[in-house]
Amino acid sequence: MRYLGRVIKLQIQRERLKRGERSARRYDPAPLLDVAELELSENGVWGWTVAGKRLTDVHNCEHVSHNHRGENGISLGFTGHYSAMRARFGPRLEDGIAGENILIESADVHDLQEFSNGLRIVTEGDAPVDVCRICVAEPCLEFTRFALDLESDSNSAKPVTEALQFLRRGLRGFYATREGPPARIRLGAQVFVSGPRS
Repeated sequence: MRYLGRVIKLQIQRERLKRGERSARRYDPAPLLDVAELELSENGVWGWTVAGKRLTDVHNCEHVSHNHRGENGISLGFTGHYSAMRARFGPRLEDGIAGENILIESADVHDLQEFSNGLRIVTEGDAPVDVCRICVAEPCLEFTRFALDLESDSNSAKPVTEALQFLRRGLRGFYATREGPPARIRLGAQVFVSGPRS
């Protein structure tokens, strides 16, 4: 097992982050909510508040208006990716604003090939939690326009296309799947990956 970093942020999306009619849709991070613990399952995730309230993420099959497509039940990102995005787009892209459930502190920019054997999340005092079937979370047009600080009706096609290309290959983040019974993770958990870095 190779150490990747520690979990520094857990959050859920209470509602979809893409708002408005399809022709004028925009990205809005307001529905993001930090949580104390995250429960991972085959259906997606739930957030647990400090007060012990369980909240359903919009990518969980059990959400009343879910956006679960099979591969996107759990999302994760890295602080090193945010550093790269801020270098390109500026300070408005603060850590976690892309909406991933799990943010891992790591200065590196990671490639999908590193995660072919999945990830293991270890919270002190609890059994390890494995996630698998890691895949790239492709950037959407709405988030890309948000990164560029463009209005949804902007006709600046060239910078948007270039920005979409920049955010691909996992820079925007990754999706993962939990196989097996639901399990919780907490802030400070250690994240490991199997196999050598390519």
